[in-house]
Amino acid sequence: MKGIIAETIKVLNAGGVILYPTDTIWGLGCDPDNANAIASIYAIKQRVESKSMIILVKDVEMLEKYVEEIPEVAYQLIDASTGPLTIIYPKAKNLAPNMVAFDGTIGIRIAKCDFCQQLLSEYNKPLVSTSANLAGQKPPLGFFGIVNEIKIAVDYIVPIELNRLSSAKSSDIIKVWKSGKFEVIR
Repeated sequence: MKGIIAETIKVLNAGGVILYPTDTIWGLGCDPDNANAIASIYAIKQRVESKSMIILVKDVEMLEKYVEEIPEVAYQLIDASTGPLTIIYPKAKNLAPNMVAFDGTIGIRIAKCDFCQQLLSEYNKPLVSTSANLAGQKPPLGFFGIVNEIKIAVDYIVPIELNRLSSAKSSDIIKVWKSGKFEVIR
């Protein structure tokens, strides 16, 4: 695993796009500080840039580096969550401009799978995460459901969990406001 993580970080540091397993479904990822890499993901997915992507973080400490002020209700939601949870926070910071939504928000999920936790720990920064499908298509059930168009467009395919099938269920999504109000999106 150490060699795979080292190679993944090498690709990310070079501005590359990776195809990797997450705690939900297979994803496309890159350095969230690299506007060119982020633009590459939009191009690979054939997705409009007005539809934002999320970042994965290792823990709350890493999360706090990318949001100006985390509403208390977000901590409560994180603690109560039993499955994958993406929270949309106001006032993103320390990210490339094309990573942040038009209203200044950013979706962030604390990754729970072993590979992502190890990668985020070694990389010591977040990772862009978006489903590994073309815009308008359903997320694949596993690696072998990902269209070749995506596989040949990325710079590195993480060679683990290739045979694992997912439920193709994405994370729950909740939007929080500084006031403490929140809304369940999905």
